[in-house]
Amino acid sequence: MSFARALVFVVVAALVCTAITAARAGETQLLTGKLQKIYLTAFDEAINRHAIPQRDGTTYVSTGDIEAEWLRDASAVMEPYIGQAASDDRIASALRGVTEREATYLLLDPYANAFSSDYKVVERKFEVDSLLYPIWFADKYWRATGDRSIFTKHVNRAFERVLAVLRDEQHHDKRSRYRHSDLANGGKGSWVRYTGMIWTGFRPSDDPARYQYNVPDNMFAVVVLQRLSAIERSVYRNDRDASNAWGLSVEIQSGIEQHAKASVAGAGVVYAYEVDGYGHANFMDDANIPSLLSIPYFGYLSENDPTYRATRKLVLSDRNPYYYRGKFASGVGSPHTPRGYIWPLSLITQALTSADSSEVKRVLGYIAASDVGDHRLHESFDPNWPERFTRDDFAWPNALYGELILRERARTH
Repeated sequence: MSFARALVFVVVAALVCTAITAARAGETQLLTGKLQKIYLTAFDEAINRHAIPQRDGTTYVSTGDIEAEWLRDASAVMEPYIGQAASDDRIASALRGVTEREATYLLLDPYANAFSSDYKVVERKFEVDSLLYPIWFADKYWRATGDRSIFTKHVNRAFERVLAVLRDEQHHDKRSRYRHSDLANGGKGSWVRYTGMIWTGFRPSDDPARYQYNVPDNMFAVVVLQRLSAIERSVYRNDRDASNAWGLSVEIQSGIEQHAKASVAGAGVVYAYEVDGYGHANFMDDANIPSLLSIPYFGYLSENDPTYRATRKLVLSDRNPYYYRGKFASGVGSPHTPRGYIWPLSLITQALTSADSSEVKRVLGYIAASDVGDHRLHESFDPNWPERFTRDDFAWPNALYGELILRERARTH
């Protein structure tokens, strides 16, 4: 089936979904038509406008209205198209080009998070998830298509570089020379004690971390390193790197379970967003993925795990300082954007990690209410006045929304 035919099939399926009414908007109008228009715009633009073939055979993925490619965003934006790769050679070639280009970025500077189309560093904010997303993406492509050609020698060198940097940042105080002017303590960041977790300078939002062990990042690392271990063993036949990756994942997980959980009055045992190993913890969540809300999405725990359920309840409540309520929506925002603004990215994550059909419908209502007529999901919006939003063109939430619609179609058929 071609990509175009597959796209039409999915849209038709979406049209027959149960009609959704606008929550908190005081309206009873059906929203399937608006949700469909957002889907058509989102799924078309990500592959046809944001993914740009390059002369060197790679694929440059624009984040949108900022002229740069983020390792995290590029991987996440292209992930929803993996299901089309087995039957569409153009899609498969574009996705292989994403991995090859990201490998070059990782080898150029593994401490950078964003790059230009001519391979220059745009931002050098060390974010652990920037190292993890390319591996996550390549692994998902391989598992879905069986195509091992994505794992070139160039990609293998990049993955080896990732392992080396993660090991260094596990012992940041002793091994790392990374500094950034936005971080406290003369660019070194807050003091940490060894826990087995990986140090990060910045959150997935690109904001400086308060405490340098970001818990969702480290949870994501556990999952990705286990997958990397399988790649090294099955594809590259490298038992040494396979063991290194697996061992590192075990050490990180042990650190998370020992140092990132706490009993919070009225909430029970929950995961913190950030810790430092000295007993300090930051109980919050941010819209950007990895997040605490997204734990089941990337596979660290199931959505039924009791600690995740307690954490989710805290995240989706006023106990989270970045959970906001308004006339047209309620959801998680970020200190990266104006106070009170909700991120569609977090709304989609909430739906993707929910087994409650009524919650999914409610969240889809919020998403529809955020559309100001351009049929795009923005970085964030004012839930009392959606016409106030940040970023005209932000590829990531639109691509993730496409993934949500694909999942809902599969669940209802």
